[in-house]
Amino acid sequence: MNYDEREKGIPSRLSDDPLWKMKVYRFSLFLSDICWRDVSKLVKDVRMKSLSDQLYRAVGSISANVEEGYSKKSAKDRARFYEYSLGSAREARGWYYRGRHVLGKAVFDHRATLLTESIKMLLKIVPEERGMRICEESSEYKTKSIWSEEVPF
Repeated sequence: MNYDEREKGIPSRLSDDPLWKMKVYRFSLFLSDICWRDVSKLVKDVRMKSLSDQLYRAVGSISANVEEGYSKKSAKDRARFYEYSLGSAREARGWYYRGRHVLGKAVFDHRATLLTESIKMLLKIVPEERGMRICEESSEYKTKSIWSEEVPF
């Protein structure tokens, strides 16, 4: 199954959600689907059980943090969760690297490419969200200077 084939089979109750318009979200769900197969292979090797758990959590955290960030009202909060998602994508790439001996070079190369694409998308989204924050209305603050009076020593 590839990404385009998967996109066609998504039920409308998911694709009608405005969150679905975020490509990084759709892409991260696709990564979760293919990660399941990889984790199933890794867990069979006793040396890779803890790694498989870490990998599955990291990949799942990408979409979970995008979902959480999307629901936030302020751009600052959205950016924070998208940064968490970015960290999870980088972490997942590291776990895939560590599991490459069991998964094979072709699988690692493919997953690393997909995760790098997610990272690129998130690296574009985070600064855009930060730039959209609501700034305080400019005004002149009038304060009395503490230096204008004589201070007894």
